[in-house]
Amino acid sequence: MNELIRYLLENIQLDFRGEVTLDQVRAMLRDDGSREARALMEKLSADSGVDDMLITLADTLKDYISQGITPETVREQLQMYSES
Repeated sequence: MNELIRYLLENIQLDFRGEVTLDQVRAMLRDDGSREARALMEKLSADSGVDDMLITLADTLKDYISQGITPETVREQLQMYSES
């Protein structure tokens, strides 16, 4: 059983339902004057969209499934993405 659980956790895939556009992210962050929000928008603008961010975020959050994915975990991963 432990081997099966380990296998399933190692091979789980995350995906985000629906489509998120750069304009939608921009609208969601419009009133957020934080450094993190500005850095993320700069990164997304340089990348010409959100596709790479969503793929990277899903891949990195996979490591947190056994511990639980919290809003703080997502924030940290988005910050790391924007700084990369």
